[in-house]
Amino acid sequence: MKIQKEYWKETLFGKVVDHVEITETNPEVRSKSRYVSVEHIETGTFKIENWFDEEMPTFFRSFKPGQILFGKRRAYQRKVAIADFSGICSPHIWALNSKNGLIQDLLPFIMLTDKFYEYANANSAGTMSVYLKWPQLSKYPFLLPPIEEQKQIASLFQTIEATIEQIKVQETNLLNLQSSLIDGLLKKEPLFGNVLNSQNTRLINFGKIVDCIEEHDKTKKEISRFIGLENIESGNFQISTWGNISDGTTFTKRFNSEDVLFGKRRPYLKKVAVADFCGICSGDILVFRAKKEAIIPELLPFYIASEAFIQHSIRTSAGSLSPRTKWKDLRKFEFSIPNLEAQAKVLKVLEQIQELMKQFRDQRKTLKSMKQNLLNKILG
Repeated sequence: MKIQKEYWKETLFGKVVDHVEITETNPEVRSKSRYVSVEHIETGTFKIENWFDEEMPTFFRSFKPGQILFGKRRAYQRKVAIADFSGICSPHIWALNSKNGLIQDLLPFIMLTDKFYEYANANSAGTMSVYLKWPQLSKYPFLLPPIEEQKQIASLFQTIEATIEQIKVQETNLLNLQSSLIDGLLKKEPLFGNVLNSQNTRLINFGKIVDCIEEHDKTKKEISRFIGLENIESGNFQISTWGNISDGTTFTKRFNSEDVLFGKRRPYLKKVAVADFCGICSGDILVFRAKKEAIIPELLPFYIASEAFIQHSIRTSAGSLSPRTKWKDLRKFEFSIPNLEAQAKVLKVLEQIQELMKQFRDQRKTLKSMKQNLLNKILG
């Protein structure tokens, strides 16, 4: 690909992009719509894989397939998605269309450059929940390539995106295998190949194998990182992003390395992670610590991420817009657990699957890094 930037013309974001604000109030349409919040847009991927099926009373802005959805609240999170279905989105999301010589396929890639986010962050306002406003974003200056070069650039990055998506599919297949094994593990009569039987399993309550830690540290000395729900990725027990306490946070709940963090708000999002450092977390995160005489600590996150546990969390949640579950209800969750010897055998299999998944994640990470470098070089 030959890039000739000397022929690119400087323009402003608002001259080639419209934010579409169409309000949907038709009760029949609303009752059948999918509702998308900022949390449903995953940083680093354009595909929307989760949404609310029930009506969200505060959501009115409709969107159509092909539109770019962008989270204007906390823009630094880089929440950009390409809608592949019609729906209704949060007021914290803009639905964007290209115009005046910018092709729609290139728009999301322009919005992923570091230069774009440096501008977005510098022009956001607020303290705890910063917002970006359209008058400010509309003035973002950038160089617009000719149409043919736009098509070539978009095609290049779409190819990289497709490769990343293929790797993600393989990772998802492994995740489904893992989920199937764990679901069998939590049946009334547990199944895990020929490892488990009635002699090496016993019925127990969740509260008998973990402690729910409620330690608060307002001084936050000797720790530097905090975790919010947005830092926990569904299906991945590893914590790869965090906030810096030096930047400010109201969180005070303390967690230690090896604790398991579980998002109690909207538990259907399956936010489970194992801490590999000590820090502070949101009050919407429960901190679980394994009782080592009852369960091998490394096995605990698999139980928490199981469909049986998640469904119990959902059933015991209260609240309409932002349902939350509570420890007093989670501790009553009843299931069968193997003895420590059998647990070790189960863990060995699950860790092998985790290692394969890690290899796929590393491949995706490498490709994403390459994509970002190219984006900055070409469009930044």
